[in-house]
Amino acid sequence: MAPMRLPRYLMWLGLAAILVLLDYWTKHLASQNLTLYRPVEITGWLNLTLAHNEGAAFSFLAGAGGWQRWFFSAVAVIISIVLMIWLWRLPNRSRLLPVAISLVLGGAIGNLIDRIQHGYVVDFIDVHYAGWHWPAFNLADSVIVIGVIILLIEGFIPRRGPEPPRL
Repeated sequence: MAPMRLPRYLMWLGLAAILVLLDYWTKHLASQNLTLYRPVEITGWLNLTLAHNEGAAFSFLAGAGGWQRWFFSAVAVIISIVLMIWLWRLPNRSRLLPVAISLVLGGAIGNLIDRIQHGYVVDFIDVHYAGWHWPAFNLADSVIVIGVIILLIEGFIPRRGPEPPRL
């Protein structure tokens, strides 16, 4: 099976780049227009609340003393390289999988930029209900979750055509 052709590969990398730029722009807007940890109500279940997350998902290792910044940055770099190689090796006819990989790649790079630039990830979307708040998140986190969901769905879709030879 031949790898993806260069123009198609660049198209999917372009999608990831657009997501990185949108993520950077929304985080910039949040940082310029919101006060740290002071919610701005949008609806009865959604606030914009600027938060700085030094950890990973759900503030995992947020108070670890600083080493986690470089650890999570290294993990993001490794994941991004693996995703770019995986994307390149996909068959040219792939449709759903490159979308998912591009979403996860764009989100990973978006949060990586924050970690390197600030030492934390800028979060600002605060979903809540009846006094219970989901941890604040950002556009990069959202596209990572959507990409992973698509990857899971793609894994359950039966393949068409002949089965590949087993080694």
